[in-house]
Amino acid sequence: MIALFVRIIGAGHRKHIMILLASALACVLIGAWLFSLTQGISFGRGVYWAITTATTVGYGDVTPHNGIGEVIASATMLTTIPLLASVFALATGATAAAGLRRILAMREHEDEGHRLVIGMDGPVPAIVEELAKAGEHVVLVADVDQATVGDDVHVVKGDPTQVHVLRAAHPERAIQALITGADDGDVLVSTVLLRRLAPELEIIALVKSASVSEALRELGVTRTLSPAGLVAHTVAKSLEAPHAADLLSQLVDSDEHSLSEVTAEVSAIGRPLSAIRDERAGLVLGIVHNGRFSMGIGADPVIAEGDSLLLAEPIGAKRHA
Repeated sequence: MIALFVRIIGAGHRKHIMILLASALACVLIGAWLFSLTQGISFGRGVYWAITTATTVGYGDVTPHNGIGEVIASATMLTTIPLLASVFALATGATAAAGLRRILAMREHEDEGHRLVIGMDGPVPAIVEELAKAGEHVVLVADVDQATVGDDVHVVKGDPTQVHVLRAAHPERAIQALITGADDGDVLVSTVLLRRLAPELEIIALVKSASVSEALRELGVTRTLSPAGLVAHTVAKSLEAPHAADLLSQLVDSDEHSLSEVTAEVSAIGRPLSAIRDERAGLVLGIVHNGRFSMGIGADPVIAEGDSLLLAEPIGAKRHA
């Protein structure tokens, strides 16, 4: 119970609460010791009296029998009771404030759109952390406690294969969803439910099986990834070209540039990808046409209406294509 209490309150309040609790404990022990000396009872009996007095229970089976005992009882009540009251007031305020922050955060997500992450398997903790660092509004649907991910991520706790749990995350207001699961079956179930709740939502799924990837494509999920497969391909390419891993690392983990996918402007439509690359200061990695990415190697695709460009641009650069 104490561990749960400490996790609920914020770190900023824990120090003050611990000081108050330590002070209250000291008053109880000192009061018990003085009461046992002046009333002729054992120290254990004195502790029992001090606890019932400090908690305002006061059974009346142990009472002061002289003036000094009454003074000690008064002092114990006047110090310990306010200290304990302050502890509960501070804890209650901290808990209410934390709850209010989460509610306000969820409203902010609803107003501006959020990244929806379903499941807490595999690389998800690291993904959620990186999204939060980038300032993205992240809503995590998983059977985890809020304290395990921090206040920057809003947690909808529950089984992500249950429709009422997914509904609580407001997927219809999300701008993108990443689905993971303990196994591919959970991913498939969550995808089916999410498609029902938000038919137009862009979904990325992490799966292991090629057959499940095919089933997801039939549900309109064109972007499926296999973390194990990505690692295997990266290692293989690193063996072929020793610095290939360095290239990938700099692309996805750099403080100097950011990756972005932007819709091609009207002025770019009908022009070859090479022409756009020549004009841009940043790096045009490729083109996205009908949901498929192409680097334009061996061919020079012409940009069509609705296509997007994948860019690597300096941090703070104006994003346009």
